[in-house]
Amino acid sequence: MKFFYGAFIVLCLMSFVKTDTTKTLDKLVDDWHLAATKAMFDPYFGVMSDDFVFLGTAPGERWKKGEFASFCKPYFDNGKAWDFKASNRQWSFSKNGKTAWFDEDLTTWMRGCRGSGVLTKEKGEWKISYYNLTVLIENEKIQEFIDLRDKEIVEDSKTKN
Repeated sequence: MKFFYGAFIVLCLMSFVKTDTTKTLDKLVDDWHLAATKAMFDPYFGVMSDDFVFLGTAPGERWKKGEFASFCKPYFDNGKAWDFKASNRQWSFSKNGKTAWFDEDLTTWMRGCRGSGVLTKEKGEWKISYYNLTVLIENEKIQEFIDLRDKEIVEDSKTKN
């Protein structure tokens, strides 16, 4: 019986810690999005790990932190970056509690998008190490999208020749 109560207490404490961690990470990611909205360069890039990778929506958009910062700097300097409003964020955690990953729905200028990311705990501090931005396309509209992409590829090849 003592074992049962002990296990119950441990499970309750783990649930509290996970909830507390989730709130902390929600705030970190929300503040990260807000820093982009307000074109605050240092707070935006300051929460990224040194090996951060950003996957954008366009083909070929795989940015390492330094490349991404160089690309983004003019937008931030002009006071116009991007505005992502997140909802429905879901978290998962590694067993050792040092890695967390999430997916979230986003309202953006591109309409509905989805983001997913990975955070790692480095020297007791959470850092965003990976983010993937995806434009959502309904299944019944995918053929129209494929046709549009194919048309663009053909037109691009004509202008290069």
